[in-house]
Amino acid sequence: MKPLLITIDGPAGAGKTTVSRSLAEQLGYTYVDTGALYRAVALAAMTQGCPSDDDKKLAEICSRLALRYENHEKGPRLYSNGEDITEHIRTPEITMFASAVSARHVVREHLLEVQREMGRLGGAVFEGRDMGTVVFPDADVKFFLDADLDTRALRRFKELAADKSLKDVSKAKVREAMKRRDENDSSRALAPLKPATDAIRVDSTDLTVDEVVGVMLREIRANN
Repeated sequence: MKPLLITIDGPAGAGKTTVSRSLAEQLGYTYVDTGALYRAVALAAMTQGCPSDDDKKLAEICSRLALRYENHEKGPRLYSNGEDITEHIRTPEITMFASAVSARHVVREHLLEVQREMGRLGGAVFEGRDMGTVVFPDADVKFFLDADLDTRALRRFKELAADKSLKDVSKAKVREAMKRRDENDSSRALAPLKPATDAIRVDSTDLTVDEVVGVMLREIRANN
């Protein structure tokens, strides 16, 4: 089988990160968390006091941002201008700011080329929100992974609660933030969150990670 370009889109908490990593491992492919790239821009913007709608400043920030992934035993690490920012981009504040930043044309145009260069040779699993609709409309296999809101919120709450450095984390706050992000991502004019017309939809609400990966592997092998 030739090296395939696989995309997995879907809302926060659907399990995209864990599933994408596992699928890439089983296929021997490279895993790319594209949402982390937007979080990297958001972190840089917040650090520099740049509003999420200041396109001129965002363009300047992007032009000076050198992003790269490095594979480590515990998974891929994201570096921004030589600094490992992997542990700094998962806070609720960065999550909401990244949602706003990702709606800006200047940011999407910059990261579009970064992502396409990463996927040029195939053999990769790209996780994101518009991978199959905008970034890679000709991807070999497209998935849209979803789950109901309560399930997704509970999963994200457990992740955040495990981080002892975070304060005032509650299931209600996580659910409300996730609901707002769903609405923002789905209703924005630029690259809204939605399944590609040819995407294979997978509902992970009642499935384990291994079961989701199994469904995807069967689809990949059946169609390629």
